Amino acid sequence: MKHPVDVHVGKRIRHRRWMIGMTQQQLAEQVGIKFQQIQKYETGMNRVSASRLWDIADALGVPVSFFFEGLEDGAVAEDNGLPQDMMTDKEALELVRSYYAIPEAQRRRLFDLARALSDPS
Repeated sequence: MKHPVDVHVGKRIRHRRWMIGMTQQQLAEQVGIKFQQIQKYETGMNRVSASRLWDIADALGVPVSFFFEGLEDGAVAEDNGLPQDMMTDKEALELVRSYYAIPEAQRRRLFDLARALSDPS
């Protein structure tokens, strides 16, 4: 049975890998394992050891603590009415990646537009 923390850590690995445009194969090569193992980590099927998590964090350019963000009392935290796994959705990740590819001044204007369009009043 999958532990919720292992699933959360796996989702965070996949999220970061996707955000920087890295494939499972590329991550596996940097860490020195087979890509199938990365797949198992990302689904929470296999637990990531501390030393392997250290290597993955280094390869993805984040601190180890990144993988535990969003956890409360050993359980995955709720996201204020948003789907809990929204950032594992490929469309949402592609939208975020595209958003950050826009120059900062234009991005700010787009953000203001989105906020205005989502305001119910």
